[in-house]
Amino acid sequence: MSQGFGLFLKLASVGFILSMQSLIKTLEGALPPTEVVFFRAFLSIPFLLVWIGGQGRLHVVLKTENLRGNLMRGLMGACAMSLTFAAISYLPLPEATALFFFAPILTTIFAVIFLKERVRLIRVSAVVAGLIGVLVILWPQLGGVVGASDEAAAQRSLGAMLALGAACFMAAAKILVRRLVGRDHPSTVVLYAALTASAAALLTLPFGWHWPTGPQWAVLFGAGCLGAVGQALLTTAYKYADASTIAPFDYSSMIFAILFGYLFFSELPSLQTLIGAGVVIVAGGVILWREAQVRGSTLS
Repeated sequence: MSQGFGLFLKLASVGFILSMQSLIKTLEGALPPTEVVFFRAFLSIPFLLVWIGGQGRLHVVLKTENLRGNLMRGLMGACAMSLTFAAISYLPLPEATALFFFAPILTTIFAVIFLKERVRLIRVSAVVAGLIGVLVILWPQLGGVVGASDEAAAQRSLGAMLALGAACFMAAAKILVRRLVGRDHPSTVVLYAALTASAAALLTLPFGWHWPTGPQWAVLFGAGCLGAVGQALLTTAYKYADASTIAPFDYSSMIFAILFGYLFFSELPSLQTLIGAGVVIVAGGVILWREAQVRGSTLS
């Protein structure tokens, strides 16, 4: 029962996060990405404090064994969010989501480089397959989108590069989280991420921020609420189910992306995007499965 409830919470968190991204996509790039990041992170803080207070940890939530690590993780998360919000303003939601799936593959590469993890043939093969899947998705952008104007093709290419940049920062944040796990409570990591993202984004205020209109305020407030609820659901899910059980359900975001893209933006993924996404998802799934095996053998 608890495992099933954990999976339900994970799926709900994915739905909330994709709802947040869909809401932000309606801005159509009218506000700078860093301004959106500020309001997304800052408006989530009250909800996080209520959630942490419900756990009885409000008086100790800022105590950390690794302040520098938490600040770096928050900064990487802020960069990932900024590039994510920029990417979805240029790309269809399913295509952007498919490229974000490159993050777990990059996490394996970064783990070898920065954590000196040993990776055997299975994970190496999965990384190579994931790279091929990304190339399949990117191929129309590399050669120009068929039937698109030069400006439209350039925007799609820029969106693809932004999505890959977001995946890089997602992977970097995941590596930092691995270092923080076991030293700080998850609620501490989440709150520091929101505080750091808010502060970092606020520093960009002199560089082109605009005062939001009424509808834009509604979008920003809604995004902050949806993001906070999604994060709280995700963190709570790990209380009921193992990380190795929950992790593969990240890929359910592709279903939400296709559904929301079609319902709200009349977007349909191309066959090439679906094929490439399928390859990346399988590769990422193999990596997650292999990592779970390695952790299991280490613990035993």
